[in-house]
Amino acid sequence: MKKTGQTISSGSRKMELRVVNSQGAGMDSKKSEQSGTTHFGYQKVLESEKSTRVGAVFSSVASQYDLMNDFMSGGLHRLWKRFAVQLSGVTTGSRVLDIAGGTGDLSKLFLEKIGPEGELWLTDINLEMLSVGRDRLVDAGKMPPLCQCDAESLPYPDEYFDCVTVAFGLRNMTHKAQALKEMYRVTRRGGRLIVLEFSKVWKPLEKLYDLYSFKFIPFMGKLVAKDEDSYRYLAESIRMHPSQEELADMFRESGFDRVEYFNLAAGVVAVHRGFKM
Repeated sequence: MKKTGQTISSGSRKMELRVVNSQGAGMDSKKSEQSGTTHFGYQKVLESEKSTRVGAVFSSVASQYDLMNDFMSGGLHRLWKRFAVQLSGVTTGSRVLDIAGGTGDLSKLFLEKIGPEGELWLTDINLEMLSVGRDRLVDAGKMPPLCQCDAESLPYPDEYFDCVTVAFGLRNMTHKAQALKEMYRVTRRGGRLIVLEFSKVWKPLEKLYDLYSFKFIPFMGKLVAKDEDSYRYLAESIRMHPSQEELADMFRESGFDRVEYFNLAAGVVAVHRGFKM
């Protein structure tokens, strides 16, 4: 793994942010070979363009990301994340990989579970999100290692982590199946993958949920984050994400066993769990 040191400004302070960056080897050549298309919300884009567009979205909203999550969910996202951590079954000394960990909510909860004997890596493909997460964890007295990396090409050895987790990040990945296979590779035997993600809401609530998603969320994005378009993409990306059963099948195709999912808030979100046997 190639290490690079970067200085990130955070308000009036500066801190040295050591980032393990895995985006170099092989990634450019892989993208250049891609000629297919994928979805960016409801738009069709080249596969090689999606990660750049998604990156621009999260760079734009990073500073207001947690505040917007509180507005959009009424604070429920914090309970959903605690539930996901409970399902993980991690204990003191566990090794945890937090993929697309963004502003560090899950990492903070996991660190409380695994204690100083454990090992946690906070990762994200977006440096702005990663730096916000770093600042928040430092403020909380936590200093886990960080890695700016693509989930489709993880810079970790085989069968290393007891738990791999992704919260509200899988739907933004260009090649979800490849990312799931990488997660399977780095999970140890007996370990598990936890994915917390927006999903398919209970059918009787679809019309009300559509109104909320396509009217209220972009309006709040414009009002709070000064970015209506990014939050319109959020609503569209949720609709393009696999259903609960489809994602469970993708878990199994990636190699995971004992796959199950738990609907929360009538299916607005779901937590999927699979084990590597």
